[in-house]
Amino acid sequence: MDLAFLHPLYEHSGPWASVYVDTSRHTESTPHERHLTASAMARRLAEQGADEATCRAVRSAVEDLRHSSEPHGRALFARAGRVVLDPSLARPPRGDTAEWAPLPRVAPLLELAGQDPVCVVAYVDRRGADLELRSGLGREDAGSVAGRQHPLHRTSTADWSERHFQLKVENTWEHNAGEVAGALSGCQEETGADLLVLVGDDREVRAVHERLPQRLRDRVVEARHGAGSRLLDEDVELARTEHTRRRAEAELDRFLAARAPDDEGRAGAVEGVPALVEAAREHRIDELLIRVDGPDNHREVWIGEDPDQVAVRRTGLRTLGEQNSWAARADDALIRSAVATDAPVLVVPAAGEEAPVGGLGALLRWK
Repeated sequence: MDLAFLHPLYEHSGPWASVYVDTSRHTESTPHERHLTASAMARRLAEQGADEATCRAVRSAVEDLRHSSEPHGRALFARAGRVVLDPSLARPPRGDTAEWAPLPRVAPLLELAGQDPVCVVAYVDRRGADLELRSGLGREDAGSVAGRQHPLHRTSTADWSERHFQLKVENTWEHNAGEVAGALSGCQEETGADLLVLVGDDREVRAVHERLPQRLRDRVVEARHGAGSRLLDEDVELARTEHTRRRAEAELDRFLAARAPDDEGRAGAVEGVPALVEAAREHRIDELLIRVDGPDNHREVWIGEDPDQVAVRRTGLRTLGEQNSWAARADDALIRSAVATDAPVLVVPAAGEEAPVGGLGALLRWK
């Protein structure tokens, strides 16, 4: 999961209010219930020491959800009297929660917002394609591709002139497929999309797929819908879910293989809080893996002002020259370090051998 959208949470020091609100229940009394929830969230934060302005901002933001039709829920992260980030959730939280802590409580967001990849949906026909960007935040128009418009249709006759015309048609289709493939490649680079979904007749879709760069071939899903149709939300969700499952399995296999030292005695992956803290301090986390049921997730570590100021013990920060320190959860501290170095974070399912051990692991980069 690309966590670049979390950068605003680490541009200012804490403490932070982290609130998760369930909006999946809608009844006639929903507005009144949302009012009660808003008051309860503000009260819980105040009991934990949150300032009045931040409590007020959270209460107002939750109140604003009273008429929301969001199917699942919303997370709210606030400090200094302002809600800084309020992403929608892909599934309901396990009850409404509110926490006041030195770091934003973002670990639950990895599961609740889902790891649904950003994807570009291309509605392909012989003339070109319409592009649509899909993410956990919704959908948006990503432009269109208009290839050559003539000739586009074959004839049924078989004399020489018509065969010559049909050859021109084939050339037009191939040219337009190349134009669409080029636009898709550029859109993927610009958006960082994890998945490309091609929608249309088999022939046109296959022609585009074959002309995509090799680096994108394993990111493509061909949807079985006719030209001109629009892909249903559940179809996109299915494609994204399947892509996420395959990627999680592949990355976990890569992690398990990388734990073994190479010929130089260096392991390409580590697990356990002490080793991860060391990797975070040295900016060597290439991808952070979190198993949501891991016991190490809530283990206490110590953090300073900067993301790489993290230690297992408070005295470790003083050794680094940091005078100010706060206790924080290991998962939230390591996520902050990952975001700061643009390292992705992957939630892995509980495997039979419960890897990574303790619930936290990382693939490493070497300087």
